[in-house]
Amino acid sequence: MSIKTKTTLVAVALSSLLSASAIANLHNMPQLSQQESTATSSQQTESEKANALFEAIFMENVMANPVNQTYLGIKQDYGKWNDLSDAAADADLARSKQQLTRLTSLDANKLNEQAALSYELLKAGLEHSISDDKWRYHTYPINQMYGVHSVVASFLINQHQVTDESDAKAYISRLNAIPTLLAQLETSLEIRAKKHIIAPKFVFPYVISDSKNIITGAPFTDTGKDSALWADATRKVNKLDITNDSKKALLAEVKRALLTKVKPAYEQLITYTKSLEARADTRDGAWKLPDGEAFYNNALARTTTTDMTADTIHDLGLSEVKRIHDEMRIIMKKVHFAGSLQEFFVFMRDDKQFYYPETDEGKTAYLAQAKSLIDTMESRLDEVFTIKPKAELVVRKVEAFREKSAGKAFYDQPAPDGSRPGSYYANLYKMEAMPKYQMEALAYHEGIPGHHMQIAIAQELQGIPKFRKFGGYTAYIEGWGLYSEYFPKEMGLYADPYSDFGRLSMELWRACRLVVDTGIHAKKWTREQAITYYVENTPNAESDAIKMVERHIVMPSQATAYKVGMIKILQLREQAKKALGAKFDIREFHTVILKNGPLPLDILEEQVNKWIKQVQSR
Repeated sequence: MSIKTKTTLVAVALSSLLSASAIANLHNMPQLSQQESTATSSQQTESEKANALFEAIFMENVMANPVNQTYLGIKQDYGKWNDLSDAAADADLARSKQQLTRLTSLDANKLNEQAALSYELLKAGLEHSISDDKWRYHTYPINQMYGVHSVVASFLINQHQVTDESDAKAYISRLNAIPTLLAQLETSLEIRAKKHIIAPKFVFPYVISDSKNIITGAPFTDTGKDSALWADATRKVNKLDITNDSKKALLAEVKRALLTKVKPAYEQLITYTKSLEARADTRDGAWKLPDGEAFYNNALARTTTTDMTADTIHDLGLSEVKRIHDEMRIIMKKVHFAGSLQEFFVFMRDDKQFYYPETDEGKTAYLAQAKSLIDTMESRLDEVFTIKPKAELVVRKVEAFREKSAGKAFYDQPAPDGSRPGSYYANLYKMEAMPKYQMEALAYHEGIPGHHMQIAIAQELQGIPKFRKFGGYTAYIEGWGLYSEYFPKEMGLYADPYSDFGRLSMELWRACRLVVDTGIHAKKWTREQAITYYVENTPNAESDAIKMVERHIVMPSQATAYKVGMIKILQLREQAKKALGAKFDIREFHTVILKNGPLPLDILEEQVNKWIKQVQSR
């Protein structure tokens, strides 16, 4: 879930999934002649100045954000959390304004091609950040997707590495700082409540349950398994190469922090959450927020990087749903199913042959098969790419403390220094929501050639400013993920028709998102109305539909990115094929799409058009 909405804690920009196999092009750029070099010396000087500023701005933002530092493997503020106060948000805004002033002091006409592209992207990003501050409070800091309450635990477990005693001390410092963090969270929630910005009622049981799970088990209770945080800290400390006495002392500090800081902080948050729940209502769409229509339209523009209206996106979704239904009927004939498409959906949804059992053995088998699918795809990457990511990819199941509320699957990026692999997370809380026939497409999307290739290779690119490696545009990112589900079919994968049905069912899911997101936030659909649309138009389990609709509600516009981005990439590919004929090379096309890191879709189109002209002139 790289999801590029403005959250209060998790490093969303770092969840943005980045570029891929363009290093070959960067290495093979033509050398300037002596005459050209002399003529462009002033450009290079201004470009060098610009690149230094790009890096300075990026690092200023990182060093103001301890969570982002950890994602990047920087340990300067390793024992701290982000500041969630309004004062910190004001400081962020002031910094953006000051950075924009410094940026626009450059002479953009003297920049080389890459520096000019970076300038254009950074300038737009800063302008958007400044203008979007008016929507500072139009978020739900506690929710079932990326709420601060659950991110605290998942961040410590998955991102805070402990390689020496000082790292363990920083872990303990973060535990001791949780009361301040959650107090800031409560303050921010109360500010929103006074502005009539409160999450719908369905959100609160998830938040309360997840919060209780974090303080359940040892050492919070005398019986039962170790709590998630205690188990994590114990495992990490016991691996250290220090004396047993030192380990005991560290774990005693961990236990003290858990009991005297973490437990009461979460108990207070639970109490406050219950009081906030009493003030919540069941209205679900962004339309209910202050100036909600303008907020949602702005969110759509940021997410899709287009000027598509809610009505246009809604109609596109309806059209795509119809097309995919027709393709599914062809598969029905292939497998000799006698009945309607709706009956086929019921068959695919309910027949036990399509699901692993709801047991530990079934979950283990799922993870093993997911890894096998990724390994097979990885062995064939040379057919469609000119470079492979150096970072490893591991397959994990979502941790027990957050599996009830977390999404179906998601990806966490590797550490830039290679100390942490990329992770494809599968949520196995309900095996009925994870059918075998969707495994292939899901693995390609979240793993290889999807999000893992984007971010791992982007972090390895040379000549690209860090803000482009670690930022993102959701339509590009998720468009690539959905496109990555599609093109393996052209390689002869999805040989099993049921697996191909799974691919279509996942594309259908994303088409329905266009309909439902706009339905909820622009057309005042209810949660129940939206769930019904998914159940009637897809083969997915009802539990899947519920989770998806609840995701739409707390993340307005985000889910529209997938199909909008995929459609644009396919349009650009067809445009290139038509223009280049026999000169078209899929590997080169993928390089062009990925070599600059994530881009707005209009800028991506410009890059493809430039490449087409270059190939035509060969």
